[in-house]
Amino acid sequence: QLQASGGGLVQAGGSLRLSCEPSSYMRNILDMAWHRQAPGNQRELVARIPVDTAETETHYLDSVKGRFTISRDNAKNAVYLQMNNLNPGDSATYYCHIRAGPVWYPKDYWGQGTLVTVSS
Repeated sequence: QLQASGGGLVQAGGSLRLSCEPSSYMRNILDMAWHRQAPGNQRELVARIPVDTAETETHYLDSVKGRFTISRDNAKNAVYLQMNNLNPGDSATYYCHIRAGPVWYPKDYWGQGTLVTVSS
């Protein structure tokens, strides 16, 4: 249900912009996020932006602070990840994630993953 795009091969220091949009309109979105998983590693949260929760601040993985920016388009239910000054450590498959539904019973939706490869 989530279509992710924007991955690719880039040299260290370069930039990429990931996009993620549901195939159909989603209601009651609580928050939106990007996760990543490199081979042999666990999936980790890269950035999260609240939409309709008590939280007001975005969250970033320490290693991407100041380089990555998460944003959203409420009209499209889309979430983006602008990645600047990429380094080989950022190479991974990136997954978008949307949590939606009533607060007491939310449901998680995942994109299919988009591969980011950063060459040194």
